[in-house]
Amino acid sequence: MPNLTVAVLAPNDYAKDLGKKGTVSDLTFYNLKKGDDTVTFVEPTRYPEKISSLFFALSMADTVLLVVNEINAQFGESVLELQSAGMKNGRIILKNYITEDQIAPLIQGTVLQHYAIVQEDFIGLRDMFLAEAAKKGGRRDIRSGASGGSVPVDHHFNVKGVGVVVLGCVAEGTIKKHDMLKVLPSGMTAQVRSIQKHDDDAEIAVTGDRVGLALKNIEAEDLDRGFVLTSDPTLKTASSITAKAALVKYWPAPLKEGMVLYLGHWMQFLPCRVAKAEVTGDWRMPVLTTALDKELIYPPGATAVLHYLEGGKLRVVGSIRLP
Repeated sequence: MPNLTVAVLAPNDYAKDLGKKGTVSDLTFYNLKKGDDTVTFVEPTRYPEKISSLFFALSMADTVLLVVNEINAQFGESVLELQSAGMKNGRIILKNYITEDQIAPLIQGTVLQHYAIVQEDFIGLRDMFLAEAAKKGGRRDIRSGASGGSVPVDHHFNVKGVGVVVLGCVAEGTIKKHDMLKVLPSGMTAQVRSIQKHDDDAEIAVTGDRVGLALKNIEAEDLDRGFVLTSDPTLKTASSITAKAALVKYWPAPLKEGMVLYLGHWMQFLPCRVAKAEVTGDWRMPVLTTALDKELIYPPGATAVLHYLEGGKLRVVGSIRLP
């Protein structure tokens, strides 16, 4: 059952014509299923109020559907976030007589210049995304053995008669029924009692699957959004990061020691203080040392997105490649 996750950047409830409404919080999920193919649409419900909502939606997505009703600051910020997150696959719907020529200079040199312009045809969109899900399923890499798998937690709760259930997307690798998973950053261990994908029981889940995991040996209060369930021994945790950053071209000045940024990776959106900013050459390519309030969980070589919440209209700082 291959699954495709689509971040829908549009007015709230736009995706109601694409799938059946599911979990609602700062993110709203809509589910579409045809045969063995499934699509999960996720809307950043609290954006633009909270940029974390936008980041979380993108962090779990395979592709993007961007609906442009107006060329404004929100559109510009979305472009910067998509670029910093490296979201290379997407489609754009233009409304209110906005033309491709109008947005072309604004997306030139970004990942969006490769997005296809599509029509607002909900039946056609559903068929297109289902076909992409099926194609994705044909090229899956179901990994087993030492590499393990990882599921960042986006929601968790108790279900009567079942116990603790977590919702998330498999970020990497493979998760199997009865797996013993480490819970990071707490270091606790939980066992997978059962796996559900789009309300169907499953024995295994792989990269990209949207899952509900029923767990044993752990309580709901032991979990939080951003925690990672994993059997991958290569995952790292760190409360201090030193790595090279790439700032967006609109960022006005070099980063300074003492600035408080927010680092987004998977379902984590953590405050971090700039302890050192070393510049040799281009100040938009500094080597940053950041001190985090909580441990960051990540695979080596992953990319995180930097945000500055005191920046007024400009909240996207850039990206950083994690060591």
